[in-house]
Amino acid sequence: MAKPSNGSSSGIKIAADNRQARYQYEILDTYEAGVALLGTEVKSIREGKVNLRDGFANVKRGEVWLHNVHISPHSMTNLAYNHEPRRVRKLLMHKQEIRKLIGQTEQKGLTLVPLKMYFKDGKVKVSIALGRGKKLHDKRESLKKNQDKREMARVIKSRGQD
Repeated sequence: MAKPSNGSSSGIKIAADNRQARYQYEILDTYEAGVALLGTEVKSIREGKVNLRDGFANVKRGEVWLHNVHISPHSMTNLAYNHEPRRVRKLLMHKQEIRKLIGQTEQKGLTLVPLKMYFKDGKVKVSIALGRGKKLHDKRESLKKNQDKREMARVIKSRGQD
């Protein structure tokens, strides 16, 4: 029997997106990692009750850990069986990727930031980025570029309607 189509041909369903990360960090490299989760966490992620805004990843003793990501407790589950919302979660990555990250995060100012949490082939994945924190003038510069792009698009659109 054929699998039912859910509208997306790639099999990826985004559960949460951290748009603030691209504003606050200069993204140098991105990685895909699996996440070790409990059953109630997966149910909450399916409902979209995830907040990546304050999240970051850390490398300790050869393992990568995701900190400060809020996954709301599942509403239909008894509190005794539910999970803690901000618990530290293990990220599942290949050893060579982890070794590479250890070398890069020890450099000055580089950090691991979660960009997206999504379902890929039925499994929860996190896209984490190696980033350098932007200074205030960098943020202003990127904001100005975005405003200029919007203004140019607006002018082009208005000239096309004449």
